[in-house]
Amino acid sequence: MLRVGNLQRSIDFYTQVLGMQLLRQSENPAYKYSLAFVGYEGNPAQAEIELTYNWGTESYEMGTAYGHIALGVPDAYAACEKIKAAGGNVTREAGPVMGGRTVIAFVTDPDGYKIELIQRA
Repeated sequence: MLRVGNLQRSIDFYTQVLGMQLLRQSENPAYKYSLAFVGYEGNPAQAEIELTYNWGTESYEMGTAYGHIALGVPDAYAACEKIKAAGGNVTREAGPVMGGRTVIAFVTDPDGYKIELIQRA
């Protein structure tokens, strides 16, 4: 689960920039929060990311426990080009991981969460 400062902005990033699908969305007025679930290929075939918007909270501190989300992609180089073309922020271009051969890249979502793209062998 990721806490986000603007639910629609985050839905737009994960669907339009990363190519996920909005799987479902709900509102909880009694407790003042909204949820959106995004993922690839629908549930339960793949993992989902829960985006939580607590009404009235526009930003969060990342803390030291969170590292990043990792997504497998068929071609990290092509994924970076597609993400940049859609207005996404590539913070580490695709290339081999230091000391290895696995090709990775990093992007950052609108709330500052890091997402690693790992090219599947």
